[in-house]
Amino acid sequence: MQNLTAPALAEWLADTTRAAPVLLDVREPWEIETAKIAGSLSIPMRDIPARSEELDDDAQIVCVCHHGARSAQVAMFLESRGYRNVFNLQGGIDAWSRQVDPSIPTY
Repeated sequence: MQNLTAPALAEWLADTTRAAPVLLDVREPWEIETAKIAGSLSIPMRDIPARSEELDDDAQIVCVCHHGARSAQVAMFLESRGYRNVFNLQGGIDAWSRQVDPSIPTY
C-alpha cells in the first residue's frame, strides 16, 4: 500500500494524461452525505470483504475515509486479496477538505 497526500491526489485527478483512479470511499453512508469527493465509489468498510470482487484488480484504487485509518485497513485488505495498485489517502476526506477543496464540509 502506498500513501498519497490530498494535494498529490488533486494533481493526479487534474492530470488528463494519466488514468483516473477509482476513489473508493469506505465511510458510512451518513458520512458520505456530509462530505465526499465527486466521482467516488461508496462501499462501506464493513461491506468490503463481500464486495471487493466488484473492483477491477488492475485498477488504481485510492481508498478514502474520514482521517485515513479505516482506508489504510481496507487498502491492506485489498492488497492481501491480490490488488496491486492500492493507495491510501493520508488524512482522508478531512485533509482533502482542508488542503484541496474547502467547499467540502469538515465534520
